[in-house]
Amino acid sequence: MGALLEVRDLTVRFPSFDAVAGLGFAVRDGETVALVGESGSGKSLTALAIMGLVPRPGRIVTGSIRFAGRDLVGLAEPELRRLRGRDVAMIFQEPMTSLNPVLTIGFQVAETLRLHENLSARQARRRAVELLDLVRLPDPARRIDDFPHRLSGGMRQRVMIAMAIACRPRILIADEPTTALDVTIQAQVIDLLDRLRRELGMALLLITHDLGVVAQWADRVVVMYAGRKVEEADPAPLLDAPLHPYSRGLLAASPRLNAHVHYRQGPLVEIQGSMASAVGQAGCPFVPRCGVRRESCAQAMPPLREISPSRFVACPVAA
Repeated sequence: MGALLEVRDLTVRFPSFDAVAGLGFAVRDGETVALVGESGSGKSLTALAIMGLVPRPGRIVTGSIRFAGRDLVGLAEPELRRLRGRDVAMIFQEPMTSLNPVLTIGFQVAETLRLHENLSARQARRRAVELLDLVRLPDPARRIDDFPHRLSGGMRQRVMIAMAIACRPRILIADEPTTALDVTIQAQVIDLLDRLRRELGMALLLITHDLGVVAQWADRVVVMYAGRKVEEADPAPLLDAPLHPYSRGLLAASPRLNAHVHYRQGPLVEIQGSMASAVGQAGCPFVPRCGVRRESCAQAMPPLREISPSRFVACPVAA
């Protein structure tokens, strides 16, 4: 089956560094792919590149982003606007800063419908109520005239999801959709996204650092470090036996465990150092923090190797 979204050799450059470097992955129809990594690894910037929203002075210098066979890189802004919200939609990290505080949630949900579906104000309002009910916002017919500040964090996130799915996009990008939510609400939001994915038949690109989420909901996992893909695999083998030293570090530092590994005994183990040490690194960006590095790792970025079908790793010491 061909890919719905295919990112090839994507490099996003800022004046002093490449924030995303040579990245490649694919998302198929109906599939959930998770982008995993620490803050600053390039996950959110990758999502913004797909949406054509790379902040200045950043720019895409190489690569392609093909959606349904069409390259989005270099596409004129009017064409991108027609795609955003209709075919490709995104849920941003912070709903309180993404929602307009002076407009009602009903107006904001209906705006996408009026833009892409050419509905009247009355039709868009009725459809907005249906969407808010679909995402299980309590009492949507009354809440539709509320302003964002009157809703809880979980409710605001549901409004953001309703806006994103309004036109039944073929792919939904969810950027850390459970940030700042309590554990119970986090589980509800992720379960909601998975239910909508199945009901609406859309693909989901899930950006997260939560390996518990990856274990339960992802079909495939792409591990990013300093803008590069260092490992790609199905969730079970990745979480059972991660190959890249960075992937192993993420698992050792994660309080969330999954159905494929035993409960951890003892304290969590942090990854020593910081990602800032990767800036200007000639070879593998993880070298300054890696305990199994070789001399060659500092000279050139190890190429991605196919270890087994659907499993890739960029590390010369990986089995």
